[in-house]
Amino acid sequence: MGVLAAERIKLTSTRSPWWCSATIVVLGIGLSALFALVVRSAGDNPEEGTPTLDIGTATAGVTGFGIMVLMIMAALTVTSEYRFGVIRTTFQAVPNRTKVLVTKTALVGGFGAVLTTIIALIAIAVAKVVGGSKAAADVVLEDHWRSVYGIPIYAFFAVALAIAIGVLVRQSAAAISLVVLWSLLIEPLLSAFGSFGRNVAPFLPFQNITRFVSSSESTANWHWGVWGSLVYFIAFVAIVFAAALVAVNQRDA
Repeated sequence: MGVLAAERIKLTSTRSPWWCSATIVVLGIGLSALFALVVRSAGDNPEEGTPTLDIGTATAGVTGFGIMVLMIMAALTVTSEYRFGVIRTTFQAVPNRTKVLVTKTALVGGFGAVLTTIIALIAIAVAKVVGGSKAAADVVLEDHWRSVYGIPIYAFFAVALAIAIGVLVRQSAAAISLVVLWSLLIEPLLSAFGSFGRNVAPFLPFQNITRFVSSSESTANWHWGVWGSLVYFIAFVAIVFAAALVAVNQRDA
């Protein structure tokens, strides 16, 4: 409990978590309202190529940019401690480095899971209000619950992955670049190359978790179901996190 209290103080006494949390709120709710307004203005006519508004669209600001910002915040909770030497004091007070890293992950991951869940529910409500009864007719939770309860699962393990990356690289710029480029550029780019993309997408971690959270099936050549995609992503995170635990115990702070 002492380690948990220390990590809570470090999390709430710095500016970056507050700014990142505010950014997640703005992105999650703002993009939901924007998408709903676009669909309402376009007339919600899928036959003519206009976009549709559903649970996935309403929460796209959270599952897309929101969780990316959450990962940046999680990485900074580690890299900033290495930058300013706070991590040395922490390890002197708590020699069990594994306990420190696991506690930090549980705290930040739990916070991210709760925050994204609340924002997702608000975003759905905003999409219904802004979209109106016609455009938001498909914004219903029935048969789409996975798109809602999958968000906190995604958020928690994304935080664990970001913290592990922060421990491995130790530099804020490198960790942020890796998180952003990996999820927003590298994987979507690899998945876009025709048959090659359809074959390689099932082995990309973020493509798997996106498939689990999404309410629509992708065109990739999947070798397992949506729950298999979740297991794949968790297994990938576990491997990277295990590598981070080994590194944090073997390298000097």
